[in-house]
Amino acid sequence: MDFDGTRDARGTHADPVPRPAAPPGVPGGAPPPPRPSGPPTVPGQHPAPRPAVRDWLDAPRPDAALGIWRYGYVAPRPPKERRRLSGVTIVGLVIPLLIGLIVWSLWRRGAVPYQLVVLKLFTPDDWWWGGTTAPKSWQGVDARVVYDGLFFGVLIYGMGRLGSWREVAQHFVVRRAQPGRAVIAALAALLTLTFVWPDAFPGVGWDPLPIVDPVFSLVALLAGGHEIFQSLTVSYGIYTVITVLVLLPFAQLGGWWPLARDRFRSRRAPAGAAAPPAEPRDPSAPLSEWPELRATGQLKAAELLSSEMLTGRMNDVDCARILRAWTTAKRDGRLAVFSDTVLRRGAAAWAHPSGARDLPARAASHDLLASQVRLGRWVSRERTPLAYSGAGAALDPATLGTSLLAVGPAGSGKTRHLVRPVVESLGLQALTARCAVVVVAAAGAPVGPDTSYDVVVKLGDPASIHDLDLYADCEDPDEAAAFLAEGLVGSVDGVDVRRAATALAQLLGPYRAVHDRFPTIPVLRELLEGVPAALEPLRDGLSAGGHPAMLRELEARLRQKGGSNDPGPVLADRLALLDRPVFADFFGSGGSARPFSLQAVAHHPLRVRIDLPERGYEEASQLITRLLLAQFAAVVRGSASGGERGHFACLVLDDATGALTAETVRRIQGFRAQNAGVVLALRTIGDIPEALHGPLYGAVGCRMAFSGVTTWDGGRFAESWGTEWVEARDVAKHTVFADQPMTRAIHALRKLVTGKAVTTDAVTVRQVEREHWSASELAHAVPPGHAVLSLTSVRGEHAPPLLVDLRS
Repeated sequence: MDFDGTRDARGTHADPVPRPAAPPGVPGGAPPPPRPSGPPTVPGQHPAPRPAVRDWLDAPRPDAALGIWRYGYVAPRPPKERRRLSGVTIVGLVIPLLIGLIVWSLWRRGAVPYQLVVLKLFTPDDWWWGGTTAPKSWQGVDARVVYDGLFFGVLIYGMGRLGSWREVAQHFVVRRAQPGRAVIAALAALLTLTFVWPDAFPGVGWDPLPIVDPVFSLVALLAGGHEIFQSLTVSYGIYTVITVLVLLPFAQLGGWWPLARDRFRSRRAPAGAAAPPAEPRDPSAPLSEWPELRATGQLKAAELLSSEMLTGRMNDVDCARILRAWTTAKRDGRLAVFSDTVLRRGAAAWAHPSGARDLPARAASHDLLASQVRLGRWVSRERTPLAYSGAGAALDPATLGTSLLAVGPAGSGKTRHLVRPVVESLGLQALTARCAVVVVAAAGAPVGPDTSYDVVVKLGDPASIHDLDLYADCEDPDEAAAFLAEGLVGSVDGVDVRRAATALAQLLGPYRAVHDRFPTIPVLRELLEGVPAALEPLRDGLSAGGHPAMLRELEARLRQKGGSNDPGPVLADRLALLDRPVFADFFGSGGSARPFSLQAVAHHPLRVRIDLPERGYEEASQLITRLLLAQFAAVVRGSASGGERGHFACLVLDDATGALTAETVRRIQGFRAQNAGVVLALRTIGDIPEALHGPLYGAVGCRMAFSGVTTWDGGRFAESWGTEWVEARDVAKHTVFADQPMTRAIHALRKLVTGKAVTTDAVTVRQVEREHWSASELAHAVPPGHAVLSLTSVRGEHAPPLLVDLRS
């Protein structure tokens, strides 16, 4: 890899990365042909024209919920809630209004009994002619006006309290968003002012409400005469106070003050805000202009990258790879080295050691900026959250880091709709040095061509370029014995894996001490079987080489030989599955194929495919898969603890039948803390021991049930997904029994006409606990080409189990 221009020659440093495997007749180190740039096509469809890299880079990627395809995502708006006023509310508005108009009309005519008794009780007698309510002076006239105004105010207050004016205002004004709420309140205030000041509005001919005149009369009575109104200040001051008091309720109703405060703050914010730092890019600047490089003075590098993009010499993989290198250089303070490398290599800077800058072909949609692969579309259903309804469904390393379990029968599309897209995505990210991927599948499985991988191990195929290291380049005999025991007897009932690991360590350690390497499969089988021709030279070598500790180990193994609890024969029988002629040149037996160690994924962003033997070796394939899973668990745990790996590592098992043991299930749960994950595909959960069903569902964070699962498999998913609280509405119809003769007669006539008894609906709303998906729904309600997927990220985010259309 081009390490900032300091190490340009590939294969000269420790642990060199293998070149991509090539078919016979093609040099293994030949770089692949140039690949088209831009995002890929949708699976199952003909290749569609990709948008230009510039458009792809500048496309919006808003923050979204877990599992949503962010490329071009637009958050749906919540549907407008259509509410209608109930009949009771309308009646509560109209009836008090009619009563108020009638009472006010009677008051104006003087038809209310004892109407002026209260007025004469609180006013002097010399204001009225004796024995009457006729005013004798101007004080009586003004007192009558004030009295009418007070009664009008009390009448309005009573109408508001008795009527449903508050609910009407809430429905038509308060529940609306700003500024619509403020505008409607302003229009209502303007209409009210036409009744208060009709003379101020041309064309208005009605009489004013008793508001202004009572105020002026009250001021005159308090001041002792009308001379006070000769001052314009007093007159216009009263006008202003009346107008403000009329507008105050409408200002509160329309939320005028919060709206004005927010607008004022938004206008002042740009002027009063502190100047932004020079380094962060302008959010409005497109990524294709490389604004962060320009902001830090790397103008030549930015111009070169823009030119490479416009001329079509840069694809989406190059953009993601260079952006990652820029992030690393900025963090480490190596901007000059970054600029120098870009100026020398252009779009090919920091290219993958294999020389590949894209995949030969893509079968899924990928967004390398968000590290996502699109699986399909979340189906809009009643229980689907609004944010997911109709959005794309996507996976990324943040979700794969919690591991994924997929269960579906043969033909349900696990390989086509899940394994292939995930492997493609991880392969593209490996080209940007973000991850390493190892896919284990049967020979001929549609997981991509050989040229899409750096290493292709075809076990049992003499034409295979690479071999598989049985011991994963391990130097510790105890560690090698541990994962070798998991692979050999982890699925055998009645065999203690720890005792088996001890027996293997008692042979691997002495053999390595004498020969400086681990034994091949035939030799190890002979040692486990206790063949004297294999054990005696090993004992003599330990004695002559001065290895007393290892000699004691071997002696202990010899003492256990033939005992009732001796795991040696079982280990030898299991190892015999690999000691077959078809594997004669594999597992370090001295063939021409180059050995590949799974330890390499801890040091390099490799793309690895391991093809299992063809038909007739099912048990050997399961043993190899189980061994690879145990090796992967040991490799990622060691690299994470040593701080050697900065990229994500993922193991994809196209068929995990028989691959899981109690120890590997326990290890899977710790992958999320080790920047690693595993994808497990099963035809049925019955392909693993029943004792592991519960621990496996608890160990993985992502679960996927394909169409066609049985109710037994669906029951496991339903149990792991749990329940949710939902609102249940029960409607019951009850017959109405009338007590009055007239009502009974009307009901009888209605029944005679309609043929139905008079009933009323009784609605009961309650909260009930219901399964997210029941076993029956998973078995019978998931259409073909669909799956139910739940996600969990390494950060603890959750996405509920939702239906995904994998064909769209």
